[in-house]
Amino acid sequence: MREMRPMWRGLEAYLERLPETLPEPPRAILIVSGHWEAPAFTVTVGEAHPGLLYDYYGFPPNTYQIQWPAPGAPWLAERTESLLSEAGLPTARETLRGFDHGVFVPLAVAWPEANVPVVQLSLHHSLDPALHLAAGRALAPLRDEGVLVLGSGMSFHNLRAYGNPGVTAPAAEFDRWLVDAAAHGGGGRSDLLSHWQQAPYAQLCHPRSEHLLPMMVAAGASEEPGTHDFGEEVLAAAVSGFRFA
Repeated sequence: MREMRPMWRGLEAYLERLPETLPEPPRAILIVSGHWEAPAFTVTVGEAHPGLLYDYYGFPPNTYQIQWPAPGAPWLAERTESLLSEAGLPTARETLRGFDHGVFVPLAVAWPEANVPVVQLSLHHSLDPALHLAAGRALAPLRDEGVLVLGSGMSFHNLRAYGNPGVTAPAAEFDRWLVDAAAHGGGGRSDLLSHWQQAPYAQLCHPRSEHLLPMMVAAGASEEPGTHDFGEEVLAAAVSGFRFA
């Protein structure tokens, strides 16, 4: 996979270093992308290498030739579905859908060898933050089973505002709120994130919440305070990454 554009070099370096910062190599990865919504929390199933879904347009031809043949993990799909069902959350299975770019773009940078099994989990189409935090809590046991639970979204996602200097200060204020919210432990963090729309400039930074909700799942899976382990300004807006130990 070719290097990212210059404005994403900081994020690229962060992702490249990600595997070496983990306590141990993951047995598998469960990833939630902001690019898949479904009526139930849906998991990709099957052991074969899923295809890739080039769910973007207007990019150079080479970006539609990317290959990243990571294997699936049927055992993880089944375990994920079981944990969500036991928590009373709606679940479903998906056998045909390939990995969208919220999966293969970051993971191809972090694991270019595509040698870690991957299962993708959809968002729930309600986009209810409390529901996604609850999904994270249900999935917490996976952390002790060698599974890396990853949220793939953006802490700022307003395509019309990127590159506008007028958004820099509001985006920075929302980012400070998000950093503070993440630093709380379990219940306090969940309460703040459940009401993220009350944060300063929340609607400006996220006119629609699908790119923030993957963080909710990752945050819900831990009771420990979160750490802010990546931050930079991209196209005039602050963007951040978080880790929940």
